Amino acid sequence: MASHFVAIGTYAMDIGAFTPFFWMVRDREHILRLLEWASGARMLYNYIWIGGLFYDLPVGFEERCTELVNYLKPKLVELDDIVINNKIFIERTANVGVLSRDMAINYGVTGPMLRASGLRLDLRKVDGYSVYPELDFDIPIGEGKMGAIGDCWDRNHVRILEIHESLKIIDQCIVQLTTDHKRTRDFDPQEIVPKKIRPKAGDFYIRAENPKGELGFFFRADGKSDIPFRCKARACSFVNLSVLNELTKGNLIADLVAILGSIDIVLGEVDR
Repeated sequence: MASHFVAIGTYAMDIGAFTPFFWMVRDREHILRLLEWASGARMLYNYIWIGGLFYDLPVGFEERCTELVNYLKPKLVELDDIVINNKIFIERTANVGVLSRDMAINYGVTGPMLRASGLRLDLRKVDGYSVYPELDFDIPIGEGKMGAIGDCWDRNHVRILEIHESLKIIDQCIVQLTTDHKRTRDFDPQEIVPKKIRPKAGDFYIRAENPKGELGFFFRADGKSDIPFRCKARACSFVNLSVLNELTKGNLIADLVAILGSIDIVLGEVDR
């Protein structure tokens, strides 16, 4: 949600609307405060470790999450009115930068961009990692409601729908945390995970669903050292950006900003 808030807010500002950006930054701040409370960091959350979590959630975290969910639900209705269903926004994004499903697949595009092109692919469902198999949530896809399937409007609409699904996921997790499980406050994953992890010899590729797409890490181990012989990160922004040349063909120069913003890249990830 924090990532999509930035994506939608900055995108609206890119094409001339400043108010949604201020709203998104305001609401994102509530999320960052919760993450800072749990992990001690506002952006680089060194919280999920091999073996579990760095430490358990602070007392009262579930109640604060419930307050956040109740706060955000009406805000998303406002966001629909001022951005997604705004006449000017629709005219700037509908039928612009259309990404077909075949082209998205051929370029290796993933995440909301791929789903906006009509392919219902989400690694949380496909790979079924973590607790996602226990949760009920939908995978939104582009349907071309305002133009063509896979246009700039669809990409932003899918992100809005994914925020709704994220709230649904949080609701279910809060219920499980508060009713189904007994919380322990003294769990320490460092006690069961060695300081240095030495995997067996072989090639490994681990992937997960990121707000911008498939984030994957390949590494080759020799079985003798805790330092991999080779390591490569598959950055979603870098791969998704590669299709920009195709999306801009036949469009106006003024549409370039709208198309680039709809990809939702982070340049630090592209540089990697």
